[in-house]
Amino acid sequence: MILKQEREELYSCYKKMLETGLTNGTSGNVSLINRKEQLLVISPTGVSFDKLKLEKISIVDFDGNLIDGLMPSSELEMHQILYKNRNDINAIIHGHTVFATTISCLREDLPAIDYMIAVAGGNSVKCAEYATYGTQELAENVLKAMVGRKAALLANHGIIVGAGDIHNAFNIIEQIEYVAELYVRARSIGAPVILSDNEMEKMVNLFKNYGQIK
Repeated sequence: MILKQEREELYSCYKKMLETGLTNGTSGNVSLINRKEQLLVISPTGVSFDKLKLEKISIVDFDGNLIDGLMPSSELEMHQILYKNRNDINAIIHGHTVFATTISCLREDLPAIDYMIAVAGGNSVKCAEYATYGTQELAENVLKAMVGRKAALLANHGIIVGAGDIHNAFNIIEQIEYVAELYVRARSIGAPVILSDNEMEKMVNLFKNYGQIK
């Protein structure tokens, strides 16, 4: 089996997303890239987790040609454009999480209501302009919204995050969904106080060295 490790990492991530309520059914998609082999591992389209097997996980080349497994996610272009333009991204998670998607339906950016938004690399998470799912237009909108950041909302759709590895990608989507929930709840009872750009610049710099030294 080619790229077995990457397939196992994708499977584990998808399982964790279901267990933590970050996705359901067949919604959302996960991918990893092996730049040495120039191959992309991505969840197959329309397959629920209970029917997902390692050998069914899709393997495509940089041009999107199927190498192994089932047909890839309909959002393949969105993953491809980030891998081709962002060398710092080696894993991507796209989800339809409740609170981030709620904000995306307002077509607003998620502001710095909590310092943990810094995990996404900025003082906000931008909302990409709306486009039909699975299109090149949506992929280009996402790329634009993620300039200088590791996450973006997709208008009336969901959220996408990218990181150097799948573990960091999961941490980002989990934390941004938490911040999104805080924002929705705070707005329901008043006007949230947003952290200043100066404070968030400090937070972003601190998060660059956050965690254990490897």
